[in-house]
Amino acid sequence: MTATIPSSAPSSSALFERRTAAILEQLEAGGQLKRLQLIDGPMDATIELRGYGTVACFCSNNYLGLANHPEVIEAGIAALRRYGAGTASVRFICGTFAPHLALEETIARFYGMERAYTFTSCWNANEAIFPTLCEPGDLIVSDELNHASIIDGIRLATVVKKGIHKAVYRHGELDDLRRVLRESRSRGVDGAVWVVTDGVFSMEGDIADLPGLRGVCDEFGAMLVVDDSHGTGVMGRTGRGTHEHWEMPSAQVDLLTGTLGKALGGAAGGYVVGSARAIDLLVQRGRPTLFSNALPVAVAASAQRAIEILMAEPQRVARLRENVAAVRSAIKDVGYEVLDSPTAICPIIVHDTARAIAMSNRLLDHGVFVIGFGYPVVPEGHARLRVQVSAAHAPEHIRALIDGLRAL
Repeated sequence: MTATIPSSAPSSSALFERRTAAILEQLEAGGQLKRLQLIDGPMDATIELRGYGTVACFCSNNYLGLANHPEVIEAGIAALRRYGAGTASVRFICGTFAPHLALEETIARFYGMERAYTFTSCWNANEAIFPTLCEPGDLIVSDELNHASIIDGIRLATVVKKGIHKAVYRHGELDDLRRVLRESRSRGVDGAVWVVTDGVFSMEGDIADLPGLRGVCDEFGAMLVVDDSHGTGVMGRTGRGTHEHWEMPSAQVDLLTGTLGKALGGAAGGYVVGSARAIDLLVQRGRPTLFSNALPVAVAASAQRAIEILMAEPQRVARLRENVAAVRSAIKDVGYEVLDSPTAICPIIVHDTARAIAMSNRLLDHGVFVIGFGYPVVPEGHARLRVQVSAAHAPEHIRALIDGLRAL
């Protein structure tokens, strides 16, 4: 017998539409509705923003000013002409092209690690690691402020492979990490232990104590995994990342993930760097690479050229560091609270989400583009303007930012 749905029952589509409309109306009423801004040109220190004209951009991840570098652009164009627009396949079928291997060899050499493997995003890279490399009985311990891609990768691992354990330690607190590891050991967790952290935390702009984390990992026989998406190209004397900032050999990080979509040309793509065996297993079993097309070849070629420029021009990192120091000092002089950090992320804490968005809108009227972040990107009560500094910023751009903040 076929079941019938009572005529009085609301349709799912109508229910969904009412529910969604109520959420959007609530966001609008609370001043928290995000509106997408449209850029009419390349990413640079200044951009053409539709409706506002030329504005100084202080919300981009273009930390080294390479997104619009002529050589980065030309490398992509040359690859586009030679290899075409798309890979049209996953890597293990017919989606591996020469620029993929060249890029991966360059990334491995840049970090001084055995092997590298690329994905279409660092989100995919983080999504691949734990479901692929962990087994039932393993324990994954995560900093509570880690990026959403790490959190979702851990969640996915515990669903794909029943029996994988997960735990969280308080942000940056090594003693709490020790507590978590001791308690897990006392509960009989006997598999491999993985400790994972961001190198640079994208909302706070602070950095992980990698030497301290390595020490705790050594105490408990754990592996250390670092997502250094906001640290690569920014931290350390030559921009190798957060481990270089701490003068720490890259070999003391077991697995490192990063993005090609920030300092390294700003296009797209991500990667994992580590031991040859770990990379081989990701190639064989990583679902994001087995079931999703390879990184576009033009992007791979542009990213490789960006890394080569970074390695040849460490002065870009020095210029970024000078700009960061100037911006942080000037923000404090204006009277705003900015979280202390050597990174290129300068969060101005304003607490209220609606206020952060309103301040962002007023800055646009002064020709400065800075985004206000609130819940759910950051916890309630911790809204902020996130100022991001680039090596491409000149003194006049920094003056425009400070003048805009002073006028709020």
